[in-house]
This record gives sequence, C-alpha cells and structure tokens, in this order.
Amino acid sequence: MSESSAVKNLGIPADQGSRPTTPSPAESAGGWGELFSRRFAAAASILAGGVALYAMNLYFTAALMPSIVADIGGERYYAWVATGFLMAAVIASMLVSRLLDRLGAARAYVLGFLVFGAGAVVNAASPSMAALILGRVVQGLGGGLVAGLGYAVIRSALPQRLWTRAAGLVSAMWGIGTLVGPSLGGLFAQLGAWRGAYLLLLLAALVLAALAHRVLPGPSGDGPGPGRVPLVPLVVLTLAAAAFSVSSTVPRGWATGACLLAGLALLVGFVLAERRGPATVLPHRTYRAGNGLKWLYLTVAVLCGGVIPENFIPLFGQGLGGLGPLVAGFLGAAISAGWTSAQLFSVTITSAAGRARAVRTGPVVLTAGLVAYGLLQTGEASGPRIALWAAVLFLAGTGIGLAFPHLSVAAMSSSEDPVEGGKAAAALNTTQLISYAVVSALAGTLISLGGEDLLASARYMTFGIAGITLLGVATASLTARRAR
Repeated sequence: MSESSAVKNLGIPADQGSRPTTPSPAESAGGWGELFSRRFAAAASILAGGVALYAMNLYFTAALMPSIVADIGGERYYAWVATGFLMAAVIASMLVSRLLDRLGAARAYVLGFLVFGAGAVVNAASPSMAALILGRVVQGLGGGLVAGLGYAVIRSALPQRLWTRAAGLVSAMWGIGTLVGPSLGGLFAQLGAWRGAYLLLLLAALVLAALAHRVLPGPSGDGPGPGRVPLVPLVVLTLAAAAFSVSSTVPRGWATGACLLAGLALLVGFVLAERRGPATVLPHRTYRAGNGLKWLYLTVAVLCGGVIPENFIPLFGQGLGGLGPLVAGFLGAAISAGWTSAQLFSVTITSAAGRARAVRTGPVVLTAGLVAYGLLQTGEASGPRIALWAAVLFLAGTGIGLAFPHLSVAAMSSSEDPVEGGKAAAALNTTQLISYAVVSALAGTLISLGGEDLLASARYMTFGIAGITLLGVATASLTARRAR
C-alpha cells in the first residue's frame, strides 16, 4: 500500500485501507492568486471572515472588560465572561458536521452568523453582568459554529491544490482577529463606547451571513446523517473548565489546590469518557493505538495555549508600563502579529521535511519568546523595555505561525473519506476552543497567585503558560517524526 497523503504531509497515519491519489504537479501548484481569483475569492472570504470574527470577538471583549465592569459592575464574575463564551463555543463546534450534513454550508453559516449577532445585541443592551454573560453564551454558540465551519468547509468549497493556502488563510485569521480585537477594543474603551463595539460586531455578522447565503452550496445529501452528541464528554469538560475558573476566585491555599486537582481529574475523566463512549468530541480515530492524530491535536492545543497571554498583556501594559488602553491593546496584539507574519512564510514550504521542521520548531520558538517576556517584566517599565516586550511577544507568535498551517492540512488529509476528513478538520477548531477555555481559566488562577503585586502576577502567568507550551516540544516531535 502506498503512503497516505497525511503521511506525505506530516506523517499522520490515515485509516488503514485508504488509497490516496497523488495530486498532479498542476494541482499541487495552487497559489494565492488562484485562491483570491474571482472563482474562489468569495468562498475564501467567508471561511476566513467567520474565524476572524470569532477570534476578534474573543480579545475584543478582553480589552473592553475594565470599561464594562466600571459601568455595570460584576467584577466577581469577570472570569465567567470568557468561560461562558468559550464553553458555549466548544458545544457548538460539536454540531458543525451535523449541521453541514443537514443544512449545507450556506444555511449553516447563516445560522451561525445570526446567532452570533443575536448575542452581540444582548451584550450591547446588557444592564448587568448576568445579562452580559448570557449574551456571551449566545455569542459563543454562534461563534463556535462559524469558526468550526471555517475548517470543515475547505474540503467541499475548494480544490485540494488550494487546501494548504486556504488552511493558512483561515488559521491566519486567528492572528488577524486577535491583532484587530485588542486594538479595536482598546479604541472603543478609550472612547467610552463599549456598547457600540458590539453593534459593530452585529453589522459584520449580518454582512457575512448575506454573503454566505449567496455563494456557498446547500446540502449535498451524501453525508451519514447527524450522529449522537457526545453529552458525557462535554459535561465533564465543562466541569473541568468551571473548576479551573473557580480556582481563581477562592482563597489562595488548599482551596486553590483542590480546585486545580479537581480540574485535572476531570480532564482525565474527559479522556476516559472519550475513549470509551459511543460519541466523542474528537474523532474516534484519535484514540486508536498508533494513530498520530492525538499528538497533532495536543500540539495544536499547546500552541493555542500560548496565545492566552494576549488576554492579560493589555492589563500588564497599563499597570507596569503606564500605557493607555489603545496602546496597551496594540501591545497585546504582538503575539498575533508574529503568528500572522510567520504563517505567510510557512505556507510556502512544500517539502515534507520542511513542514516537519516547521512543526518541530514552532513550540520551541513560542516557549522561548514567552520566557523572554517573563524575564523582561519590571515595574514602571521604560519605553525601550516595552519595545523589547513587543519584540519577544512577536517572536513567540512566529512559533505558532510556523507550525499551524501544516498541522491543519495534516488533519484534513488524515483520511481519504471526505466525511472523516471533515470531522478531523472540524476537530481542529474544537481543540483550539478547549485549549482556550482551559488555559484561560488556568491563567486567571496563575494571576491570582500574585495577589496585589501585578509584577508577580505577570510572571506567574507568563512562566506558567510557558511551561504548558514547553510540552509542545515533545508532542510536535511525535507529530512530525514520520516526515523525516
């Protein structure tokens, strides 16, 4: 049997019995010009726009939260604004393949954008933190759907020769969105217009919904039909995220440790439920002995965990560097800027050895950048010191951009069955959302360890997350080893 296309991409073994066809040189040569040609530009814009809207909103709210709390109160529930959004997004991502089969790409996208917009309306009108959290849950349901569709629809909307470019474009939107989000959020915060910020998101969602309705296909009718929703793993995962979130609100000491241990135990329970259950969050193949998808998803998880400091860098920039909300927002976007810049280069790597090298190098660069940022932390930082912060954060982001597009393509190519390939691609988004939810909750706990000392909080958070990304050095090596 010949090697599968997944092995050729990064050494991720496809299901036994699959027999890929080797693309012709012409098919392998799809470039940016073709992706943005009149034939494919609209579809590519929707795929990218949905992910950008989700990613922008994630960090948009982080930049707005000080202004929101000052207006409507509820600082005790600060962490739940992010946790509610992220866990709702994880749940919605479970519905991607089912809605695609039943509704088709166009209607699934329209549904996602409209639900996202409805959540934005609730946020803009929120009189209290409870109402804001409700709006964020609704936004998370719509956002998780459109973000997952961004990967799952690549296979059906574009030819295989454009998959690498499209995966690079879609994953770059996480960088673009997190670049624009903190900056735009900081601008609205500085203007004192946080409610208007959510109305802007509503407008963007409506425009993308109209475009999706016009250019994307309807249901194909050749899918297997909707399967069971993995309720048990989702419940266990939600409880794990809640335990990590609560750990940042209880008194430091044994209570914090108990919450963290409970969260870790629930994560183990999630894996056990996945391995034994009839319905799973990640593809069943992930848990088979010898299947490399588990290392791929773990690598994606630790890389995405490295983005979480962007939620808190604006806070540190204001408190330790004396920056205003807008400039602090730009500083918070430095990781995303590095992610996007490196990705534009990384998608041009065509050899299997080069792709494997990029995947192995990514977590090393990411961890080095985060460690450097932690070491450079100081109170009342000078202008040159703040510039160094931006430089090492940009470096950290390049580690994500080097590896991410090749991991995306390897997941999509892990099966010649288009349904299974679509599930594997959609699971990339699920993995990202799980990582964001869990690492965000852990970051809140790490920050709380510093107490009133903002410098100590910055270091606890940065070095703690660097310890997580360091695990990616091992998982990335296992992901790429067959490409040697």
